[in-house]
Parts: sequence; structure tokens; C-alpha cells
Amino acid sequence: MKLEAVRIPPRLQGFAAGGGDVFDVTLAGASVAAIEPSTQAARGTLLSGLVDAHAHIDKNYTVREVGAAEGNLFAAIERMAAHRAHWTADSLRTRMQRALREAWFAGTRALRTHLDWGGAEAPVSLAVFEALRDELRGRVELQFVALTPLDVFADLAASERVAQTVKRAGGVLGAFVYRNDGIVHKLGRVFDLAQEYGLALDFHVDEGLDVEATGLRTIAQLAIARGLHGRVTCGHACSLSVQDDTTANATLALCAQAGIHLIALPTTNLYLQGAWNRTPVQRGITRIREAAAHGLRASLGTDNVQDAFYPYGSYDLVETFGLGVQMGHLAPAADWLDTITVSPARALGLAWDGRIAPGCPADFVLLAAADEYELLDPRGRRRTVIRAGRTLEHTE
Repeated sequence: MKLEAVRIPPRLQGFAAGGGDVFDVTLAGASVAAIEPSTQAARGTLLSGLVDAHAHIDKNYTVREVGAAEGNLFAAIERMAAHRAHWTADSLRTRMQRALREAWFAGTRALRTHLDWGGAEAPVSLAVFEALRDELRGRVELQFVALTPLDVFADLAASERVAQTVKRAGGVLGAFVYRNDGIVHKLGRVFDLAQEYGLALDFHVDEGLDVEATGLRTIAQLAIARGLHGRVTCGHACSLSVQDDTTANATLALCAQAGIHLIALPTTNLYLQGAWNRTPVQRGITRIREAAAHGLRASLGTDNVQDAFYPYGSYDLVETFGLGVQMGHLAPAADWLDTITVSPARALGLAWDGRIAPGCPADFVLLAAADEYELLDPRGRRRTVIRAGRTLEHTE
């Protein structure tokens, strides 16, 4: 197969482009054989397979039962906790399969989901996830994070049980962190367990517009002190947007030193953060552009889909990207396509970092967009998904 006259965004180029951006890409089986400058005008934009670094496939598609929280994070948490008490393996499998099928046809090659994990015992969702991970091996690479309230880590026995189970199941240790009492001590316990069991870490942190929420700074300091460079991911970090520039930049400098992987979630945080009794002014997205100035290339993730936290949406990362571009004033837009490809691939520690080069896997999303100005319009978002060098046919 030959892909003629395709743009390859500079941040996705893993080869010597010589200043060009339109190329002919020759595929040989499941990998790229050659990339050569094209003499034709661009016909589309070539991306490596998309990577979703932050999703919740256990709680999706439940908004009709629980209702939309309309800006109230803790109301959403309470509603989902009540609903979770009635989850079964069958209901979870139906919803999780739907999510993964949608992601697959949208062009996602890897996805990390957080699983609600309220205490010492593993949730029913874990066994369902493990079965789906086995079934989809070689198609979508799946990872999970134990999304545990930080206060659980005050209980030594319970937190030890969580870490043991996560280790056995090949997962990532996580916690929901937001202005907790004794936050340094509890986070220290999370780091203790990560080091003891050799686990990567992934936090929900500072998901709100409280200027006093500084969990991200504490996590970065601990990562530096413990020598866990590049092993820690932090999603949300909304409070960074309302802190003064000096404070926010000092935190981002620490994150850069720690090699933190920063994940922004534009759909959920645009919906949940800010006023609901008037037109909201605050946007609820973390400081993506300032992070980049510190050398931290953030990722954009799906987060919630059709649940109490976010009642709309889908598992199409190109749509998520479009919203992120508008929310964060990410321009030129084409310079930020690494937020759904290269950056999340590195955050998840994937074997292929998503940079396109001879010899790389032929797993691509070919968008119809001929230039960056078409990336966000309906025609430009039309795509051909290529898996292992073959076009994926969507039979629905």
C-alpha cells in the first residue's frame, strides 16, 4: 500500500524531513518501508494510531440512570458510587465493549482506563477488564489504573491489598487527590507502595478551581525525592489554571524536573468546572501551553463519556483534540497533534512512541484534512484507519 501526498505533522516526524511536510509513505506488510517527499499537493494528514491516556470505561453510558451533575463534581461522585453498588459483570462488559469498539473504529491503538476502586477489595470491573484485555491483545493495548480515594492509603492493610492486587493484574497504582487532610503523609504511602511493588503511578489531582489545591506540587516533589522520574502521570490539575503565574510556573518546573506526564481532560473539565448559574468565565483546563514552555508536552484524554461527570461525548480522540485546541488556544493546531499520539504513548510507556519513520508499525489514522484549518471541520475529520498495513473496514 502507498499513501500518497500526506502531511506528517512535524512533531510526529521520526525521520529527516528536510523541511518538507508532504510525503509519499510506502507500506510493506505491517510496517513502513519508505517515506519520500511528495511532488503533489497534500491530500490528507497522517497520524500514528491514537492513544487515549485517561478514560473511564467502567462508568460510561450511565447518564440516563444517574442524571447529569451539571458542574458539581462531588454530586457526580456520589451518584456514581450509588450506581456502582449495582454493577454486574454482564452490565460492565456490555458498556466496556461498546467503548472499546467505538475507540477501535475511531483509530485508537492504546487506551488506559481508570477503574473505580473504593477500598481493599478489587472491584468487579477488574475481572471484566482483564478478560477484555486478553481478547483484544494485538488490537487495542489496554492498561488500567486503580482509582482509589487517597484516604484509603491511611489504612496500611487496605492499601497494601490494593497494591498487591494491582501488581498481580499488571496495572498502575492511582488515587483521587483533592485537598485531603494529611495529604503529604498519604501520598507518601502511595509512593512507598509504588516503590515496594515496582508500580507506575497515575493520579487524579486538583480536579477543581480551588486555588489552595496544590496536590500536583506535592506529587512532583515526592517523585523527585523518590527518584521516580517519568513514572508518574497526573490528570486534570485544573487548579493550576487559577493560581498566579509565579506559583503555577514553579509547580510546572518541579513537574518538568520529575518527568511528570500531564493529562488534560477538556470535555469533562469544561463541563464540571466553572459557574452553572451564569455563563462560565473560567475554563477548567490545566496550563497546557505553559507546561510546554517547561518542556512538558501534555496529552489530551477522553475522560468521561455519557455519565454523571460528562453526559455527552464519545471515544473519538480527534473530537477531543478539537475541543482542546479551542479551550487552550493551541495554535497552530497541527503543532499539537502530539497530544493524542506521541505524548500519551510516552505516558503509557508504549513500545512505539508514535513517531512516524521507516520501520515503524503501519498503524495510522489518515484524516481527510489537507491542512490544519480543516482539522476541526466535519470533512477534515473523516478518516481512514489503517491497522497493520491494512485498511480497517467499519461494518456498521
